[in-house]
Formats: sequence, structure tokens, C-alpha cells
Amino acid sequence: MKKLLLTTTMLAATAPSFASEIPGEFDSYVTLVTEYSFRGVAQSDENPALQGGLDWSHDSGAYLGAWGSTVDFNDGDEASMELDIFGGYASDIQNVSFDIGGIYYAYPGADSALNYDFAEGYLTLGYDFDVLSIGGSFSYSPEYFGESGHAEYVALTVDVPLPVAEATLSGRLGRQYVEDNAAFGLPDYNDWEVGVQVPYEQFLFNVSYIDTSLSETDCVDGCEARVIGGVSASF
Repeated sequence: MKKLLLTTTMLAATAPSFASEIPGEFDSYVTLVTEYSFRGVAQSDENPALQGGLDWSHDSGAYLGAWGSTVDFNDGDEASMELDIFGGYASDIQNVSFDIGGIYYAYPGADSALNYDFAEGYLTLGYDFDVLSIGGSFSYSPEYFGESGHAEYVALTVDVPLPVAEATLSGRLGRQYVEDNAAFGLPDYNDWEVGVQVPYEQFLFNVSYIDTSLSETDCVDGCEARVIGGVSASF
């Protein structure tokens, strides 16, 4: 956690110094969550996690970024941090939006024999009805986490602006497919999430209810229904 705190602090501190020399816009942020959950599965042993990142976006629609989080897989402290590098292109035509890109998930310090690192490409489409927006996404990895073969994740999302405090009600229903379930450690499963986000000045508060279709036999811990909260600060 100290390593990630130092990294995110440096990102936030250095971004303004070089942002004026590069076209585009930079955003840096730090987040504290009661648990880091990825597609419904705990990544921090159901404990709090510190996260942060730096994003760059251009008027053309191109973007790049780096994001990190503390993790705990109960693997003998092999992995204590996740670092994601991503980039892509996003745009919209009238009320239709799309986003296509790729992301590399790295776990510095973990034994390379564990094969934690993996890459994933994604495509997202959305439509804004003004009173609400809906979206669909597809992600593909040729070699997923733990060298578990190719994997696909599909999801449907909905966002509804609320008439109070500029809040947003969000929902997601997803399905994770993995070629080698034994290597991954879980069978294919569904996950769903309902949450509320409330902005206040440079802060964003979030509370979400998360659950999966995994049973206690499939997943002993970290896949059951739970409530997760968090707060982000942007710089």
C-alpha cells in the first residue's frame, strides 16, 4: 500500500508540471474503497484498497492512462499491487457513443510462474435517451489471468441521472467466460451491480451492491452479495 500511495502521489504531483507542454487534458485521482471488486469477485480479500490513476485524453477522442490498486489474493503475498496500462479511442455521434481500446493488467512483484499478467481488448457501445443511458460492452483476452486460456466478458449497463445532488443510479449485468476454468479457479459466472454515485466538488462518493451467481462451493469467499463504498478525489 505504501508503494501505491507513493506512486499515486507522484502522479498527482507531476501531472500539472508537464501537462501544459502536451496537447490534450490530464486528470489524476486517488480512491479509497472498502473493497476492490473486479467483475463481482474480491481482489483485496474483502478488505479496503487504495487506488489511483492518471488519464490523458485528446479532443480527437484518443486517450491513454495508468491505474493502480492494492490487491490481496491470499497467495502468500505474491501480489500486493495491480497496475493497469490502457489506451483507446472514444467518440460519439449524436446520442450514440463508442469506445474501443486495450488494457494490460500487471501485478508487479508476483512470481512470473503464476502468470497473473494478461492483456484484454474491449469495445463499448452506448445510447443516451436523456432520461437514462444504456450500454453494452465486450472484452476479449487471448490468454487470461493465470494462463487460463482465452476469455470473454459481456455486460449490459444502465445509468439514470437522479434529481438530487447530481447523483446517478447505475446498474450492470455481466457474464464472464473462461476457456480453462480449472486454471482460472472459477467456473463461468454472472455478476451484477447496482450503485449510486454522488459528486461533491472534486470528490465522488459511491455505494454499490454487488453479487454473483457463484455458489459457496464454486467460491469460498469474496463472491457473495455485499455492499461496497468508496470516495475518489480528483486533482
